[in-house]
Amino acid sequence: MNTTDELDIIAHIRGEVQSSKELTGENLFLAWGYPTAFFLLVEFVALILWNKNWCEWIWMGIPLVGAPLMVYFLHKDYERTGSRTLEQNVILRMWIYVGFVSCVGGASLGFAGVFEQCYCMFQGLLIGMGCFLTGLILRYRAKVVCGIIGSALSFLPLFFQGEYWHWQLLIAAGVTIIALVIPGHLFRNYVKQQTQASL
Repeated sequence: MNTTDELDIIAHIRGEVQSSKELTGENLFLAWGYPTAFFLLVEFVALILWNKNWCEWIWMGIPLVGAPLMVYFLHKDYERTGSRTLEQNVILRMWIYVGFVSCVGGASLGFAGVFEQCYCMFQGLLIGMGCFLTGLILRYRAKVVCGIIGSALSFLPLFFQGEYWHWQLLIAAGVTIIALVIPGHLFRNYVKQQTQASL
């Protein structure tokens, strides 16, 4: 076996290691985190400026942006690895469930006329629990801690009712940053370090 063949084998093995990484989905938290925080903040500002009923539906932009981003990143992950582990499938289905329940719950609460009373708490609790469970499944402590903090803070909106209810949106955006954006960046950096270490 000559040197060229040995280099080809090494390159092939390195390619297999890189393509079989179990830690995928590093962009999913950011794909949902940034749109969620953005649209909640836009809704907060719109309610302060105009205080119209249509402002309460700005949050619907979250799934309209987040869902396509999720599909895009999942497709890229699948192209890179060619398969998904059981853990990845569990996490994926859990977050699809969280997104579905959050959207259906928000629409139902809006049509029932009680959106402003408990939706931000409901959404924050779902996000915090999702982050916590993802951290447990992946054995990644930062997500566990951020999930606990996010879940605890999700009850704060209950103290802002009546004419102050729009401040719930600001709190919900903060919970989203703590439970999705921050752990999303931390996990993406962690995956990058693991990838470099395996090369």
